[in-house]
Amino acid sequence: MSLRNLLTTDTTRKNGNIYFMLFTRTELEVLTVQQLKTLCWRYGLRPLASGAYKDNYISALMAFPLLAIQQMDDSEGLKLPKFEMLQHLGTILDQMGQPSDHQAALIKASLEGKYMNPPQRWYQEKLLNRYHAKHNIEQAITLLSIQ
Repeated sequence: MSLRNLLTTDTTRKNGNIYFMLFTRTELEVLTVQQLKTLCWRYGLRPLASGAYKDNYISALMAFPLLAIQQMDDSEGLKLPKFEMLQHLGTILDQMGQPSDHQAALIKASLEGKYMNPPQRWYQEKLLNRYHAKHNIEQAITLLSIQ
């Protein structure tokens, strides 16, 4: 499917599926060149050709969502790690273990905003950082497992 065909309407078909654009051509056409340039800059996009024409900015803004999804489908750019790598994250979680009852209580108190006086506070923050790291690894595994 050519880029020009993708950009003629606010929806497009690919493999029988209908995709909706983030921006409609109508909503972009009312913007000035400077506003379009600012919008492209916000998303890190460049106009498809000369920056002097609105259509080049509009084309870039309408095409990038579909191109990003197509690149993901083609395994370009951001990819899922291989299953073996997810297993390594599981190994890390196993090595980190579970907090003891006293550690869990201190973590809970820390999350409630209760802090010890220095120098014990440094150790409290160290424990809390480990808790956050473990939680973030658990979240990463969950997010990467949803395909």
